[in-house]
Amino acid sequence: MSSNSYCILMAGGIGSRFWPMSRNHCPKQFLDILNIGKTLLQQTFERVQLHTAISNIYVVTHHSYLDLVTQQIPQIPKEQILLEPFGRNTAPCVAYGLFKINKKNPEANVVICPADHLITNEQQYAQTIVKAVELAQKNPYLITMGIQPTHPNTGYGYIQYIQKQDNEGVFKVKTFTEKPSIELAKTFVQSGDFLWNSGIFIANVSTWLQAFKQYLPEMHSSFESISHKLGTKLEAQLINHVYQHCLNISIDNGIMEHANNVYVIPVDFGWSDLGTWNALHEHLPQDGQKNTVIGNVMLYNTQNTLVCTNNKEKLIVVEGLQNMLVIEYDNAILICPKSSEQHIRHIVNELKSLNKTDYI
Repeated sequence: MSSNSYCILMAGGIGSRFWPMSRNHCPKQFLDILNIGKTLLQQTFERVQLHTAISNIYVVTHHSYLDLVTQQIPQIPKEQILLEPFGRNTAPCVAYGLFKINKKNPEANVVICPADHLITNEQQYAQTIVKAVELAQKNPYLITMGIQPTHPNTGYGYIQYIQKQDNEGVFKVKTFTEKPSIELAKTFVQSGDFLWNSGIFIANVSTWLQAFKQYLPEMHSSFESISHKLGTKLEAQLINHVYQHCLNISIDNGIMEHANNVYVIPVDFGWSDLGTWNALHEHLPQDGQKNTVIGNVMLYNTQNTLVCTNNKEKLIVVEGLQNMLVIEYDNAILICPKSSEQHIRHIVNELKSLNKTDYI
């Protein structure tokens, strides 16, 4: 395990597609949605320790989630928990972590990881990360992990790569398309030339900062102007000021789609971003009718349905459903076809616009 290996865990998202379980006060990364006794953040933190020492792991999250982070991963020092004043997507989150790490170690190789993904083959994952870190140390590459698509999903980024492989087992990326339309996604999958973007990125810190300087120059300049004050009592105040002027953009849209030094390593380590209830259903045990239940549930004449409740005192009885989601959590119940799950985000936005904040 190299002393120059660092990791940024992005743990500030809201996870609105997992409503009603994922709420503003406790988003999905802080939930045990797999029902295994560990939250997604805890699983991710354990996994990254296979390739990065705790002293080099930074968690970037919303300031209101500080208590959740310290409760769930008490091993991490508070100075390695970076607090965002408000959400601005992943590019500012990554920039904050990079400038913090660069001040500590300008030779750092930095792995960027979402805190709410599932990886089932952790040893294979760790071996691939170590390989990518070695490549990033020697080359000015922005490296990502590519997943073989199984269906046209509009929630993922798509990577088209050049078939010629170099002698280090990494492929040059030709195009990087974030969240295409369904028609485009179908074309990508049918072509066989595209991989899903896993959202895991690796590069040397100098390569990262050069990419920000080139493709997000205003954001780079803002963070650079306060970098000498990071680690002081003024950090929170200055970060608050910087975030007010930061573009709301993802690292994918802001850098990866534009950069010409992106490389991909095709992987098969049991990855899922667990971004939707359907994705969760695929990874939970199912009965002979492809049903999954969590909680006090009875099913009759029901197929390919996920039923979930956290109320131990209440019984849910389901009769005659097919291809449905039935989710009860606290003060809300969601019942919808699995094919309509992309509408859940719109439901959350409508609840917000109606000021029904008790339900979100």
